Amino acid sequence: MLAEIGAWDKILAMRSAPFQRMQVWEQRQDQGTLFDAAEIDAPFLGHIVENRLVQLACLQTLAAYDNVSVFCPDKIARIDYAAAGSTITLASGQQFHTALLIGADGAQSRVRSAAGIALNSLQYSMQALVATVSIQGGPRDITWQRFTRFGPQSLLPLPGDYASLVWYQQPQEVRRLLALDDDALLDAFRQQFPRALPEITGLLQRGSFSLTRNHAQQYVRQGVALVGDAAHTIHPLAGQGVNLGFQDVDVLANVLLTAWQRGENINNVALLQGYERQRLWPNHVMQRSMDAFSYGFSNDIAPLKVLRNIGLRLANHPGPLKREVMRYALGQPPKLPPPLQTLRDWLKP
Repeated sequence: MLAEIGAWDKILAMRSAPFQRMQVWEQRQDQGTLFDAAEIDAPFLGHIVENRLVQLACLQTLAAYDNVSVFCPDKIARIDYAAAGSTITLASGQQFHTALLIGADGAQSRVRSAAGIALNSLQYSMQALVATVSIQGGPRDITWQRFTRFGPQSLLPLPGDYASLVWYQQPQEVRRLLALDDDALLDAFRQQFPRALPEITGLLQRGSFSLTRNHAQQYVRQGVALVGDAAHTIHPLAGQGVNLGFQDVDVLANVLLTAWQRGENINNVALLQGYERQRLWPNHVMQRSMDAFSYGFSNDIAPLKVLRNIGLRLANHPGPLKREVMRYALGQPPKLPPPLQTLRDWLKP
């Protein structure tokens, strides 16, 4: 999608860290699972890209369109939602009236609040400590994730000799770690993160955030639609939040484009519900799947430990199941046996 709108080339021209492999394990690294792009003849499994660079590339892309106006840094002072048409008032006093208002304004969405759409929320018991660190040695084409009874530990390569470190822990432990000076926190990283990883040599930034699962009870009303974090937030375990948001945008854009080409009113709630039907259930399934995955790996319950170790070992064997998991993560359609492929094509709307 980013390539189609012209933003992806701009991102690559700035900075990104492509990775070809992803290693997941619990205790012993040789008992984990290694996902390798070569197994599905792909050049890479993904890219690590800083959020602000994605935003910058998209803003640069918008600047090339003479039918798009960007009002920044002027802030929104007020949103007045009405089914017949909403009004947005900027801090400068300028007002806009619109038949369709799209809430793409994040987890604390003012559009969602103005439209009176309720939210189901769950606060997770763990928090995430995040840091940007300098590293030395080791391969740079791989991401690492290890599961502990308190939560996952991740190291994601960044361009150059840097990496993003994520450490899930109990809130009181996160507070204790953040209170340490740089040298003591680096020592804690070195003691807890596996020696197989590149050596952590310095600390550039640190921070933390709480983990909350949100899901709007509806994505649309007459004249309003929610996408991305305004509609749902997810446990960041597998980094799927932004992907779900991109999928929302892609589906909504296609629904609106088709309606516009047919001369239909794009603010009609029946039309917008077509977008909701395509996205609400997949987002819900992904949320609950990440909950189950997090619970299944972040504890010391003996039967679960046995099952997950067996699962990791089985997943490490090359085969069609492992390849389909990787294709799904890359957004590629599954390669089905001919009879199932024919059936799927026949069932397509």
